[in-house]
Amino acid sequence: MSAAPATRSLAGRAALITGASEGLGLAIARSFVLAGADVFLCARDAARLEEARRSLAALSSKTQRVLTTPADVSREPDVVRVTTAALAAFPSLQVLVNNAGVYGPMGSIEQVEWTAWTRAIEVNLFGSVLMARALVPHFKAARNGKIIQLSGAGATKPLPNISAYAASKAAVVRFAETLAEELRPYQVDVNAVAPGALNTRMLDEVIEAGPETVGASFYARALEQESTGGTPLERPAELCVFLASAASDGITGKLISAVWDRWESLAEHRAELDGTDVYTIRRILPEDRGLSWDVP
Repeated sequence: MSAAPATRSLAGRAALITGASEGLGLAIARSFVLAGADVFLCARDAARLEEARRSLAALSSKTQRVLTTPADVSREPDVVRVTTAALAAFPSLQVLVNNAGVYGPMGSIEQVEWTAWTRAIEVNLFGSVLMARALVPHFKAARNGKIIQLSGAGATKPLPNISAYAASKAAVVRFAETLAEELRPYQVDVNAVAPGALNTRMLDEVIEAGPETVGASFYARALEQESTGGTPLERPAELCVFLASAASDGITGKLISAVWDRWESLAEHRAELDGTDVYTIRRILPEDRGLSWDVP
């Protein structure tokens, strides 16, 4: 369990967090509650969601509310239902955290089951887009809001044998960059978080799949991560608290690493960040690497 933040930077704010019944989603919800926020949680497993609600309610103050509803973010009717319920409970909802995600099938592209591959795209990409799409009108009307998208290693480097995950995570980061520009005139900030190597259910899936499926090097890294403990869940959760708070106002369209970037002081560099391609996905040119064959 993470310690209570030094300041309750989310007091008076309400957040909708997807995939919040376990792992990183639950850690984010815990950090939000400790920072003073009201939270509305959704996940597919109703029993685990109720366990999460009870654990978070025990940490909340008498004035805070922890509400839940089971939902599959890849299904538009579920998205409409959960966002409608969240806005009814919290009419001034300020934050959306798109955390729900799956690894999808593991193996070479010609061997994995196609329906499982597309299912991962539906959850990771379509689920994030549907949730944002449902709440954008609310944020626009309020001329205020925070959308936080969880990314992953697949967004910035190839992940052989886990192609659905890699493709979907690259897509959600570019979607976040694009949505940030659409919403810039409305003072709605949209950012993506690279959480680091986490020891969650998804790591267990990699180890269970074995080296023949995910590749020897990736499997070896997974075993090493399991033994060392990986990135503490609190680290990306704390970054999400920062991005949900007023301290991050005006920081938008960025992919920020919870582990490698000095995000605690990012507000001091707001003016320098604005209008640059720092913390974004971009094409690397030969001259960027000291090569000259593409120079006229």
